[in-house]
Amino acid sequence: MSESLNFDKIELQLVRVLHTLILERSVSRAAMRLGSTQPALSVQLRRLRALTGDPLLVRSGAGMTPTATALELLAPAERLLREADELFGSRLRRSGFDPATAELRYRIAASDYLDPLFLPQLVARLQRLAPGVQIDLQPLTAEYDYRASLARGEVDLVIGNWLEPPGELHMGRLLSDEVVCLVSDQHPAARMRPRAWTQERYLDGQHLAPMPLSPGQPGVIEQHLASLGLERRIAVRCAHFGQLPQMVARSLLVLTTGRLFCQRYVDSLPVTILRCPVAFPAMTYYQLWHDLSHASAPLRWLREQVREVARELVKPPTDPNRSPALSE
Repeated sequence: MSESLNFDKIELQLVRVLHTLILERSVSRAAMRLGSTQPALSVQLRRLRALTGDPLLVRSGAGMTPTATALELLAPAERLLREADELFGSRLRRSGFDPATAELRYRIAASDYLDPLFLPQLVARLQRLAPGVQIDLQPLTAEYDYRASLARGEVDLVIGNWLEPPGELHMGRLLSDEVVCLVSDQHPAARMRPRAWTQERYLDGQHLAPMPLSPGQPGVIEQHLASLGLERRIAVRCAHFGQLPQMVARSLLVLTTGRLFCQRYVDSLPVTILRCPVAFPAMTYYQLWHDLSHASAPLRWLREQVREVARELVKPPTDPNRSPALSE
């Protein structure tokens, strides 16, 4: 690294990009998390490499691994971002927004695909931190045009999962989840050897599926199957996603969705989680918002709360009898 550093070449966003790239170990994932694009992040990575004189991320198998220099820069980057937040975070208060005393309405459109605990935990968090705020929760259905509602300012935030979120909207990646199958304990697949649960048997089974989120478009499971030239037999479609595990428990239907959602039911219902014989990409959940609300201090704060709730959901449970493990 040069001993004479030109600070005109460095902005806070570049530090944030550095921090996110090291944590995500992927240009594409960092771009999603920052609401940017992969080409833009690649350009910024080249700038960072030129500034540090180090490659920072190097290829390792199918992924990327931070160099020793990158790992050394992680703590200073975190410290700088934290101090910048302390320095400029008062902008929320100067803008007249204080969550503890605010009286306004948040309008959120969300699917319940993510996790049955997500919306309850989000509401509890908002009630605790902003007790004067009114929260309107709008379900995402095939009839609801969320893109038009965001553009008209009728809804502030949309939360759901898409293979490719609409390009005209800002987006923040919340989490990714493995796609699995949920079946009744009485389903033949629950008693098979793992290798016997084949793609052919999966496709020939009777499937339970939610209604698609976008008018005229298939759901993410159907989109991926179609891309592989495959088709499953859907016996039941239901707009009430939270009721699907109960239907699975009382039938021989197969539900294909994220593990995080399914895991909430295995202790309360006679159901089993199976690996999916079809290789699906991870189910990725996002929050989407329009440029109309991008600079709004109250809505920026809301998006931060959504991100924190999602982060809490994927934290491994704490075992008091085990020593904490170092994260990779």
